[in-house]
Amino acid sequence: MGLITFTNRGIYCKQGDFYVDPWLPVDYAVTTHGHADHVRWGNKYYLCHHLTKAIIKCRISEDLVVESMAYGEKVFRNGVQISFHPGGHVIGSAQVRLEYKGEICVISGDYKVEFDGISTAFEPIKCHTFVSESTFGLPVYNWLPQDVLFDDIKHWAAQNKENNKTTVLIAYSLGKAQRLLHNLAGYLPIYVHNSIGRLNVAIEQAGVKLPPYKTITADMSRDELQGGILIVPPVMRDSKWIKSLQGAAVGICSGWMQVRSHRRWQSADAGFALSDHADWNGLITAIKATEAEKVYVTHGFTSVFSRYLTEQGIPAEAVTTQFGIEDEEAVAEKGGDL
Repeated sequence: MGLITFTNRGIYCKQGDFYVDPWLPVDYAVTTHGHADHVRWGNKYYLCHHLTKAIIKCRISEDLVVESMAYGEKVFRNGVQISFHPGGHVIGSAQVRLEYKGEICVISGDYKVEFDGISTAFEPIKCHTFVSESTFGLPVYNWLPQDVLFDDIKHWAAQNKENNKTTVLIAYSLGKAQRLLHNLAGYLPIYVHNSIGRLNVAIEQAGVKLPPYKTITADMSRDELQGGILIVPPVMRDSKWIKSLQGAAVGICSGWMQVRSHRRWQSADAGFALSDHADWNGLITAIKATEAEKVYVTHGFTSVFSRYLTEQGIPAEAVTTQFGIEDEEAVAEKGGDL
């Protein structure tokens, strides 16, 4: 019998009697990371990485019952060994490794293989069964090297400043916001929306050092903001506040910007294909490194990607889940005009 089954509540391990990233309330939830499509309110008990504990308490509720542990640490539940290993997706993200009577299964959650400078780098884990995403599981999705991409963002911001425009970057509060902050540090002053500022405080209190930034307040002048780079969540994209800025130039940071016909491109002045997910080559590299005998593909271009893997001699199956609703600001943030 396999270690996991896919149920209407989520990925279930019968031997251990727990779920990994359930989308309906359960008694015991093992959590890969803090995005809203992978961790939800209502579970009686959560197990996650130390940094994810700080994140989900900030984003969901301080009253959650949460146990946390470090990467590589092991706990047992009904004889099933559970450990977390770096996923490289966002701060605190983890792959969940399960072992029972010699069988090993890894549920990766979301992941990327390029080190972003702030999240713990992805660590491939050998296993019999691997559960993979395929958010960008098409050959067209092939990311530029990170240093090239951030040079493009800096150049665009410099042009905006010369033209007396205010640079606004649209990015998820968890993941891309901290990545932008880390990789743009020291270039221009950085200002963040209060939803990002609150999360940054929780992350810093958990032990992660972030570069200097200021949280945007209503009394900041348009001239002050025009001299820096503003990072705000997607919920603010079409807000009256952005329209009130001094010549706002809006850049969307998303892997979907790789394809410029994507609907999100149309209301922006620029798009940067910055993603916290693996691209086509990254997915293939990660999966091959696991040497898995069976791969389950949970969200994204599941049919195309699972068929490709099978053709390459890696037995794969597409499964239906509720993962991949990554516009999590609509769920987790109640943002609006400042």
